[in-house]
Amino acid sequence: MFPSETFARTNTMQQINQSDFSLKNKKILYVWGGWENHEPKQSIDVFVPWLQSEGAEVTLSDTLESYQNTSLMNSQDLIIQTWTMGKLTAEQEKGLLNAIKHGCGFAGWHGGIGDSFRESTEYQFMVGGQWVAHPGGIIDYRVHITNHTDEVTKGLRDFDMHSEQYYLHVDPNIKVLATTTFSGKDAPWIKGCVVPVVWKKYYGKGRVFYSSLGHVMKDFEVYEAFEIQKRGIRWAAQSKYLPQENLINPVYK
Repeated sequence: MFPSETFARTNTMQQINQSDFSLKNKKILYVWGGWENHEPKQSIDVFVPWLQSEGAEVTLSDTLESYQNTSLMNSQDLIIQTWTMGKLTAEQEKGLLNAIKHGCGFAGWHGGIGDSFRESTEYQFMVGGQWVAHPGGIIDYRVHITNHTDEVTKGLRDFDMHSEQYYLHVDPNIKVLATTTFSGKDAPWIKGCVVPVVWKKYYGKGRVFYSSLGHVMKDFEVYEAFEIQKRGIRWAAQSKYLPQENLINPVYK
């Protein structure tokens, strides 16, 4: 069990009403594996107890073959994936993408969905971005909340991370909620470049949520990083239950 007290904070932040984003009785497929340095197995102890405490019905899978199981995929409200790199077969890709197109949500963090299946461009089209670099490796950087009205980031303030600062190639068809600015110290040609950190989008009828935070599970000891991920998961799980939103918002700063 990841200690909940790690995330406790006494503050005056505006409380977010998440009553429309309940995970109670939601069916969630939690797929983990891939590159071990991103701690996919350890993530189970961070996220699954929380999901279950919210009332979700969680199915754990350590194989991409789950995406070929049509009856399983059709029954899920949300897929949480933490699988860096790896390779999808044509059948696995089709099963995953069809489920999302028809309303199953998809959520994840860092390389777990942002650096998965590098050969699958349709998968990247679904996610809305792809990792390409993290200049300097583990560094100090700041995350800027750019949308203060969205339910995922409302009430949160800018915060600092000591981790990998992801440089991503991104789709303009995403609603950006937070960004980071590169100093140029380790790659001078990108000094001042602003890159999204958190976004939401649709693929077909399915809600897709991504945060580039979470290189290792210790990163989620930062209150805002974990809170953003939890709220994003709640949002993504509602594709089959709430009206589709217009999220096309290509301008961010």
